[in-house]
Amino acid sequence: MIAAATIDPMQGPRRIGVLTGGGDVPGLNSVIKSVTYRATELGMDVVGIRRGWEGLTHVRPGPDGDRDYVRPLDRTNTRTIDRTGGTILHTTRTNPAHMPESSLPPWLDPARAAELRMPNGRYDLTPIVLEHLEALGIDVLVTIGGDDTLSFSRVLVDCGIHLVAIPKTMDNDVPGTEYCIGFSSAITRAKELIDRQRTTLGSHERIGVFRIFGRDAGYSALFAAYVTSARCVIPEVRYDLDALCGLLADDRRLSPSHYAIVVTAEGAIWEGASIPDVGPEDSFGHRHKANVGEALATEIARRTGIEGLAIELTYDLRSGQPDALDQIVASTFANVAMDLVADGAFGQMVAIRDGKYAATSLPEPGQKARRVDIESLYNVERFRPRYDGRRGSPLLLIDLD
Repeated sequence: MIAAATIDPMQGPRRIGVLTGGGDVPGLNSVIKSVTYRATELGMDVVGIRRGWEGLTHVRPGPDGDRDYVRPLDRTNTRTIDRTGGTILHTTRTNPAHMPESSLPPWLDPARAAELRMPNGRYDLTPIVLEHLEALGIDVLVTIGGDDTLSFSRVLVDCGIHLVAIPKTMDNDVPGTEYCIGFSSAITRAKELIDRQRTTLGSHERIGVFRIFGRDAGYSALFAAYVTSARCVIPEVRYDLDALCGLLADDRRLSPSHYAIVVTAEGAIWEGASIPDVGPEDSFGHRHKANVGEALATEIARRTGIEGLAIELTYDLRSGQPDALDQIVASTFANVAMDLVADGAFGQMVAIRDGKYAATSLPEPGQKARRVDIESLYNVERFRPRYDGRRGSPLLLIDLD
């Protein structure tokens, strides 16, 4: 196995690699720009790795190889990227340590592939990633991603790679940090979209069921409900659907426009129900959930006799420009990450802890996502966020476990 590049303590790192992995969120380009600006101030070269971890498994670093996966970054070509959402480096959900045969690099020699094949039929391309990092001359890798991207970041750290990670996910469920890039923008979008739908729900006197991301944690659904005064259901609680239906029917009756709304996380399930996973597994073993919003709207209509309308609040929430908070956090996270690089404090993740910018260890392999503290944040009987007892809580109300 190839060891991490040796950094001259008198000079420090000379070349920084940056990549974004997993789902996109608003604010990624702000991180890329700020890392680039700060690195060039420190006299470092910056290269962007395209398409997440795929860029480090599929690139051919030699002079005759395909270098489409590597993009030099400087102050000129990143000057305006923070004005748009998404990621200029593009992204995939590639997992180098668990790659299906269909996703292997087309140039990979069959004999080498056989060496990397695991008993389960998948392939561990970690040695290839290490070889490519050395061939590209990357001294330090800055990775921006959620649980899946961070899990392979930890693999590389354990292999001795100099790496600093930045957490992003609109689910806001990465262990070790109270905030992840993308969360505020998602809640801002959710509020805009829910408030816009009130007129059409009222015109037809319907119950609106808004489905939001959140397979394992209900932060997005909870905070969307917090800012819209909606009912919500979250994965942390198997709920009583008859009780929810009764409250929604009362909300509709008391509303001057005769409508009601509930926000459901994609992983929220009522007692006695089963929402199956569908489709093939990705490289991290995840499958899509069947559409719980449509199932819930149908069941509400059956039990109440009131028409339910399922409305998607998923990909819209990760589109477009970051809101002000995400832009601030993204730029600051990038500079904290570069502080760590300049100090040689590798193997860490930038975080918010106790409401303050900080650094912490990367999540352990297999460590579960952070979940909503039911006792302090969620009113189970009312299907609402808790608004009381907030004195002493962080700004975003989310304490670490």
